[in-house]
Amino acid sequence: MKRVEAIVRPEKLQDVKNALVEIGATGMTLEDVRGFGRQKGQTSTYRGISYTVEFLAKKRLVLVIPDSLLSKVLETVSAAASTGTIGDGKIFVSQVDDTIRIRTGEKGEIAL
Repeated sequence: MKRVEAIVRPEKLQDVKNALVEIGATGMTLEDVRGFGRQKGQTSTYRGISYTVEFLAKKRLVLVIPDSLLSKVLETVSAAASTGTIGDGKIFVSQVDDTIRIRTGEKGEIAL
């Protein structure tokens, strides 16, 4: 099993979620996060005064999926979240050793 964390723009969240549901990836967790990457924030002007917003608002989707679904999930998130500009986000993949459904005690992929 794999844990996929996708950091995406807030305005792309619905597109990403809908695309994931379409391919059969369910069971997502959503968090509001703030951060910056290579662009190191964003400079804006308000009433003639420039200011820098260092930590930009993003959404983090977390999914735990079977290994067989990994490549499809990565392709889907990349396509749905992309605007082609700086700040589109990142996807992180890590190994999950076990999963337990608390209600039934089921373990492994069946608990997903």
